[in-house]
Amino acid sequence: MSAARTTRTVLAAALVAGIAATTLAAPALAAPAKPDHAATRQALDAAVADGVPGAVAQARDGHDRWTGTAGERKGNDRYRVGSITKTFTATVLLQLQAEGRIDLDDPVEKWLPGVVRGNGHDGSRITVRQLLNHTSGIYSYTEDPAFQERVFGPGFLEHRYDTWTPRQLVDVAMAHKPDFEPGASWNYSNTNFVLAGMVIEKVTGRPYGKAVENRIIKPLKLRATTVPGTRSVMPEPSSPAYSKLSRDENAPVHEVSDLNPSIAGAAGEIISDSRDLQTFYSALLKGRLLTKEGLNEMTTTVQISPEYPNLTYGLGLMKQKLSCGEEVWGHGGGIHGSTSLAQVTRDGEHSLAGNFNADWTGDTDKVVEAEFCGTVPKK
Repeated sequence: MSAARTTRTVLAAALVAGIAATTLAAPALAAPAKPDHAATRQALDAAVADGVPGAVAQARDGHDRWTGTAGERKGNDRYRVGSITKTFTATVLLQLQAEGRIDLDDPVEKWLPGVVRGNGHDGSRITVRQLLNHTSGIYSYTEDPAFQERVFGPGFLEHRYDTWTPRQLVDVAMAHKPDFEPGASWNYSNTNFVLAGMVIEKVTGRPYGKAVENRIIKPLKLRATTVPGTRSVMPEPSSPAYSKLSRDENAPVHEVSDLNPSIAGAAGEIISDSRDLQTFYSALLKGRLLTKEGLNEMTTTVQISPEYPNLTYGLGLMKQKLSCGEEVWGHGGGIHGSTSLAQVTRDGEHSLAGNFNADWTGDTDKVVEAEFCGTVPKK
């Protein structure tokens, strides 16, 4: 994400955090990150200098453990992780496939008859796998102008506690034409993962959040991680989240910590902290949550765009080649007043997770480059 992003498009663009300048950078001559994480500290400080009220990051590298903060942040803060939720959702579906309860190549229509229909959308021609790797062509509900105005603009202050059902979010998308024919291209769509959550509920008979809790949160003992549903209040410890709710860079800043996360659902509602996110992604890449076959499927990626040759997308999981040649796996996420990152090396040994409590400025990719490549942010 860039400083030009706004909360009017936070779930449409900010939730795909990671597509930024570093994916286009030429190989650098920077040395590997040092044990004191000096470059990462400087990246956090640079974010605050750019106007982020507070930043936090935690890293693990073998036996090394490190936590850094800058500005209005605590090292153990919980925060809304936005689209990082997508990796949790995809993991559950891969587990269900391993149990023989679903095939990711099933058409969406098999599990959600009549839901993906209208204006050229056809669930019988779209597979569950295409939902997870964003090749379905389904329009993203967060691109809808009326939805943006109500949820991400000044209308948020009036509607922040509104409840949205998954079907309502999907219906917003169905009022528009598809972006492309299924499988013909790639486009980030939050509707894909709202539908994925609905599929999980249809397969298991319970809300997708219960599957996440029982299959991931409890086994990994992720004590700071919750699937809040419609609960609007942030659990403690946490620092305030801030947004301008406007495209105008001179607009006033609003405190936006409390909101009904049903606007994001299985595409972006989870709350966690840096420690839990590292535990989750490390366990995932080390094969503790999926079979070997399942992890291979998750890490089979498709090209996003020729514009971003160093970034590809698997099943709810991104692969990014950094400027120093290091490859990391994970996801970014954004939601009102919160920009998150979570990355790990393929062996699961070196991980990083963190958050900015703002959505209009700061560059999380600089933190990633600093940690894994030792690149000091330019002033």
